[in-house]
Amino acid sequence: MGINYTVKGNYDHNFSLSQRNYIYRTGDFQLNVRQLDLAHFSKWKVKDNQSVALGLMYRFRNVFEDNSNELRFTEQYNITHQPIVIRFGHRFRWEQRIIPSFTIHRFRYRFSIDTSLQGEKLDIGEAYIVGNWENLLSVTRANKPQYDQRFTLNLGWLIHAKMKIQFGVEYRFEDYFEETQQVAFFLSTLNLSL
Repeated sequence: MGINYTVKGNYDHNFSLSQRNYIYRTGDFQLNVRQLDLAHFSKWKVKDNQSVALGLMYRFRNVFEDNSNELRFTEQYNITHQPIVIRFGHRFRWEQRIIPSFTIHRFRYRFSIDTSLQGEKLDIGEAYIVGNWENLLSVTRANKPQYDQRFTLNLGWLIHAKMKIQFGVEYRFEDYFEETQQVAFFLSTLNLSL
């Protein structure tokens, strides 16, 4: 769940609470919480189609799994372009993932497209679609660099002028050039704007 709050016309905040659950694991269907994330982003619009942001996230993992909690700092640059009905977006992120035993530096690039499914602009009650392709490079002193790719497809609805709901899937190729793991997630998101 995410809450967006505009402070001024070019400055806003985003607060989010999310969790990740296992539904199918080790040959069994089960519902187990894997992690809980609490995050904050401050975003500044530098032009109509460009923004920079700073983020802070804390991931609670050791309550649910035998794993370390994580503190994450994020710096972001975003640019969008909408020549007609379809909007294109490029997002660059630099992250510092601090885990008790080491720090991971992660570099991310995401290309997105989204569009209304009914008409040229999104109106209340209408559906939209969002597709993402993201590349990630994780670097740390302790291990070899890790390359990941993520593909995401979401279907959403503008329920109210200040509320959106989305459902989708994400497919990941983790550690692309070593021991590749393929992981799939089902996604659901509720976004509120204040």
